[in-house]
Amino acid sequence: MSTPEEVPAPPSKTQRKRAMEELQALGEELVELAADRLKKIALPEGLLAAVREARRMSRHDDARRRQLQYIGRLMRDVDPAPIRHALAVVRGESAEETGKLHRLERLRAELLADEKVIYSIASTSPSIDLQRLRSLRRAALLEQAQGKPPRSYRVIFQLLKELQEGDTIVDDNDEHEPR
Repeated sequence: MSTPEEVPAPPSKTQRKRAMEELQALGEELVELAADRLKKIALPEGLLAAVREARRMSRHDDARRRQLQYIGRLMRDVDPAPIRHALAVVRGESAEETGKLHRLERLRAELLADEKVIYSIASTSPSIDLQRLRSLRRAALLEQAQGKPPRSYRVIFQLLKELQEGDTIVDDNDEHEPR
Protein backbone atom coordinates (compact mmCIF):
# COMPACT_ATOMS: atom_id res chain seq x y z
CA MET A 1 0.00 0.00 0.00
CA SER A 2 1.41 3.40 -0.90
CA THR A 3 1.68 6.21 1.56
CA PRO A 4 0.28 9.66 0.90
CA GLU A 5 3.83 11.03 0.61
CA GLU A 6 4.54 8.98 -2.54
CA VAL A 7 1.54 10.19 -4.53
CA PRO A 8 2.34 13.48 -6.24
CA ALA A 9 -0.21 16.18 -5.63
CA PRO A 10 -2.07 17.40 -8.70
CA PRO A 11 -1.12 20.91 -9.82
CA SER A 12 -3.01 23.67 -8.10
CA LYS A 13 -5.50 25.82 -9.98
CA THR A 14 -2.95 28.68 -9.99
CA GLN A 15 -0.28 26.43 -11.49
CA ARG A 16 -2.65 25.17 -14.17
CA LYS A 17 -3.72 28.72 -14.99
CA ARG A 18 -0.09 29.88 -15.19
CA ALA A 19 0.74 26.99 -17.53
CA MET A 20 -2.23 27.85 -19.78
CA GLU A 21 -1.18 31.51 -19.88
CA GLU A 22 2.36 30.47 -20.88
CA LEU A 23 0.96 28.37 -23.71
CA GLN A 24 -1.24 31.25 -24.82
CA ALA A 25 1.79 33.58 -24.78
CA LEU A 26 3.69 31.02 -26.87
CA GLY A 27 0.78 30.96 -29.32
CA GLU A 28 0.77 34.76 -29.42
CA GLU A 29 4.45 34.68 -30.29
CA LEU A 30 3.63 32.37 -33.20
CA VAL A 31 0.99 34.83 -34.40
CA GLU A 32 3.49 37.70 -34.34
CA LEU A 33 6.12 35.82 -36.38
CA ALA A 34 6.79 36.74 -39.99
CA ALA A 35 5.12 34.35 -42.46
CA ASP A 36 8.40 32.94 -43.79
CA ARG A 37 9.64 32.16 -40.29
CA LEU A 38 6.32 30.59 -39.33
CA LYS A 39 6.65 28.17 -42.26
CA LYS A 40 9.92 26.86 -40.79
CA ILE A 41 8.20 25.70 -37.60
CA ALA A 42 6.48 22.31 -37.68
CA LEU A 43 2.97 22.83 -36.31
CA PRO A 44 -0.10 20.60 -36.39
CA GLU A 45 -2.54 21.59 -39.12
CA GLY A 46 -5.29 22.75 -36.75
CA LEU A 47 -2.93 24.96 -34.78
CA LEU A 48 -1.41 26.38 -37.95
CA ALA A 49 -4.88 27.24 -39.30
CA ALA A 50 -5.77 28.98 -36.01
CA VAL A 51 -2.52 30.98 -36.09
CA ARG A 52 -3.17 32.02 -39.69
CA GLU A 53 -6.71 33.09 -38.75
CA ALA A 54 -5.38 35.21 -35.87
CA ARG A 55 -2.83 36.80 -38.22
CA ARG A 56 -5.67 37.94 -40.50
CA MET A 57 -7.38 39.75 -37.64
CA SER A 58 -6.18 43.32 -37.95
CA ARG A 59 -8.00 44.78 -34.96
CA HIS A 60 -6.89 43.91 -31.46
CA ASP A 61 -10.36 43.39 -30.07
CA ASP A 62 -12.32 40.69 -28.27
CA ALA A 63 -12.43 38.43 -31.32
CA ARG A 64 -8.65 38.38 -31.54
CA ARG A 65 -8.38 37.81 -27.78
CA ARG A 66 -10.74 34.83 -28.07
CA GLN A 67 -8.74 33.50 -31.03
CA LEU A 68 -5.54 33.72 -28.97
CA GLN A 69 -7.28 31.86 -26.15
CA TYR A 70 -8.31 29.21 -28.67
CA ILE A 71 -4.71 28.92 -29.83
CA GLY A 72 -3.69 28.49 -26.20
CA ARG A 73 -6.28 25.72 -25.88
CA LEU A 74 -4.90 23.97 -28.98
CA MET A 75 -1.38 24.32 -27.58
CA ARG A 76 -2.38 22.12 -24.61
CA ASP A 77 -2.63 19.13 -26.97
CA VAL A 78 0.83 19.74 -28.47
CA ASP A 79 4.28 19.25 -26.99
CA PRO A 80 5.47 22.87 -26.58
CA ALA A 81 9.20 22.02 -26.25
CA PRO A 82 9.92 21.77 -30.02
CA ILE A 83 7.95 24.97 -30.63
CA ARG A 84 9.89 26.79 -27.89
CA HIS A 85 13.15 25.55 -29.38
CA ALA A 86 12.16 26.64 -32.90
CA LEU A 87 11.17 30.08 -31.61
CA ALA A 88 14.49 30.37 -29.77
CA VAL A 89 16.29 29.57 -33.02
CA VAL A 90 14.22 32.17 -34.89
CA ARG A 91 14.97 34.77 -32.21
CA GLY A 92 18.66 33.88 -32.30
CA GLU A 93 18.68 32.69 -28.68
CA SER A 94 19.85 29.21 -29.55
CA ALA A 95 23.53 28.64 -28.78
CA GLU A 96 23.74 26.23 -31.70
CA GLU A 97 22.33 28.81 -34.11
CA THR A 98 24.63 31.52 -32.75
CA GLY A 99 27.60 29.21 -33.26
CA LYS A 100 26.58 28.60 -36.86
CA LEU A 101 26.36 32.33 -37.51
CA HIS A 102 29.79 32.90 -35.94
CA ARG A 103 31.29 30.18 -38.17
CA LEU A 104 29.75 31.87 -41.21
CA GLU A 105 31.16 35.23 -40.16
CA ARG A 106 34.62 33.66 -39.74
CA LEU A 107 34.35 32.02 -43.15
CA ARG A 108 33.35 35.34 -44.72
CA ALA A 109 36.30 37.10 -43.06
CA GLU A 110 38.67 34.39 -44.29
CA LEU A 111 37.19 34.65 -47.78
CA LEU A 112 37.87 38.38 -47.86
CA ALA A 113 41.41 37.85 -46.55
CA ASP A 114 42.33 35.05 -48.98
CA GLU A 115 40.79 34.23 -52.34
CA LYS A 116 41.91 30.58 -52.06
CA VAL A 117 39.07 30.02 -49.57
CA ILE A 118 36.72 30.13 -52.58
CA TYR A 119 38.12 26.77 -53.70
CA SER A 120 37.44 25.12 -50.35
CA ILE A 121 33.87 26.43 -50.48
CA ALA A 122 33.57 25.15 -54.05
CA SER A 123 34.81 21.70 -53.02
CA THR A 124 32.00 21.36 -50.48
CA SER A 125 29.39 23.14 -52.62
CA PRO A 126 29.88 22.27 -56.29
CA SER A 127 26.70 24.08 -57.30
CA ILE A 128 27.98 27.49 -56.16
CA ASP A 129 28.53 30.17 -58.76
CA LEU A 130 32.26 30.85 -58.35
CA GLN A 131 32.25 33.83 -60.68
CA ARG A 132 29.53 35.52 -58.63
CA LEU A 133 31.34 34.78 -55.38
CA ARG A 134 34.59 36.24 -56.77
CA SER A 135 32.85 39.38 -57.98
CA LEU A 136 31.08 39.78 -54.60
CA ARG A 137 34.44 39.41 -52.86
CA ARG A 138 36.03 42.08 -55.08
CA ALA A 139 33.04 44.39 -54.56
CA ALA A 140 33.14 43.88 -50.78
CA LEU A 141 36.85 44.68 -50.65
CA LEU A 142 36.27 47.77 -52.77
CA GLU A 143 33.40 48.88 -50.51
CA GLN A 144 35.63 48.48 -47.46
CA ALA A 145 38.45 50.44 -49.08
CA GLN A 146 36.15 53.28 -50.12
CA GLY A 147 34.17 53.34 -46.87
CA LYS A 148 30.90 52.58 -48.64
CA PRO A 149 27.96 50.68 -47.10
CA PRO A 150 28.76 46.95 -46.93
CA ARG A 151 26.17 45.66 -49.41
CA SER A 152 28.31 42.98 -51.04
CA TYR A 153 29.67 42.02 -47.63
CA ARG A 154 26.11 41.25 -46.52
CA VAL A 155 25.26 39.44 -49.76
CA ILE A 156 28.27 37.14 -49.23
CA PHE A 157 26.97 36.29 -45.76
CA GLN A 158 23.48 35.53 -47.10
CA LEU A 159 24.95 33.37 -49.86
CA LEU A 160 27.03 31.40 -47.33
CA LYS A 161 24.00 31.08 -45.06
CA GLU A 162 21.90 29.66 -47.91
CA LEU A 163 24.64 27.16 -48.66
CA GLN A 164 24.80 26.16 -45.00
CA GLU A 165 21.03 25.73 -44.77
CA GLY A 166 21.32 23.35 -47.69
CA ASP A 167 23.88 21.50 -45.51
CA THR A 168 26.56 21.88 -48.15
CA ILE A 169 29.15 23.69 -46.06
CA VAL A 170 30.95 21.67 -43.46
CA ASP A 171 32.82 23.27 -40.58
CA ASP A 172 35.11 25.81 -42.19
CA ASN A 173 38.05 24.89 -39.94
CA ASP A 174 38.31 21.52 -41.70
CA GLU A 175 38.20 22.93 -45.20
CA HIS A 176 41.42 24.92 -45.50
CA GLU A 177 44.75 25.52 -43.89
CA PRO A 178 44.94 27.41 -40.59
CA ARG A 179 46.60 30.78 -40.61
